[in-house]
Amino acid sequence: MSGRLAGKIAIVVGGGQTPGETIGNGRATAVLFAREGAHVMVVDRDLAAARETVDQIESEGGAAVAHAADATREAECAALIARCVEAYGRVDVLHNNVGIGGGDAGPAHLVEEDWDHILEVNLKSVILPCKHVLPVMRRQRGGVITNVSSIAAVCATPIVAYKVSKAGINAYTQSLAVGNAKHGIRANVIMPGLMNTPMAVEGISRALGVDREALIRQRDAQVPLRGKMGTAWDVAHAALFLASDEAGFITGVALAVDGGQSARIG
Repeated sequence: MSGRLAGKIAIVVGGGQTPGETIGNGRATAVLFAREGAHVMVVDRDLAAARETVDQIESEGGAAVAHAADATREAECAALIARCVEAYGRVDVLHNNVGIGGGDAGPAHLVEEDWDHILEVNLKSVILPCKHVLPVMRRQRGGVITNVSSIAAVCATPIVAYKVSKAGINAYTQSLAVGNAKHGIRANVIMPGLMNTPMAVEGISRALGVDREALIRQRDAQVPLRGKMGTAWDVAHAALFLASDEAGFITGVALAVDGGQSARIG
């Protein structure tokens, strides 16, 4: 690899993954950051999943440490940032990758508890880590924050809580970018489209009782580019670009990684 993040300290929140045949967005991002020279703190509510990511990084000769934290709890977010600063003295990159959608429905059928849970997880897991990393990055006079949203934020979808939460991430990140540009902090959003990841494929397959291969064919057919879903590596490479100095003049953008699906808007 070319060392695009050489010497950088990166935190990947949601760096474990649910079990499955492919790799998840958070794990792929953590692995790629490490391959490009970053020291990576892999954060996940499931410490065993975070350690699996660290094991993969270390098996390739990279540097990483696992940390257990629920990103919807402020005290735990404060503690993970403090641990990173104590260990490395700084935080150069914060990548927020936590998100859920299970239990969602359309406007006429959504259950209040599901609405509350989806918005709490999807928004707090971005807002709270950012809140506690900002003082660190401001003192450093620089840093990069990347939040993972979804093309659901801008495309029609029947799952309303998920859509609203992802649109909220986009709006929050725009404010984050504008409000912190004077401190040299960049903040951007990645909006994945249909991805062949364990959370999407195995998760939906189990939830709906649909055959895995049939679900993959159905999702592939919706993607304009080559009629095939993306992979977690597509998201990871976008994250690498935004975290690198190559994107040094880019802030406040929402980058679709979706094989052209969101280009159908309008």
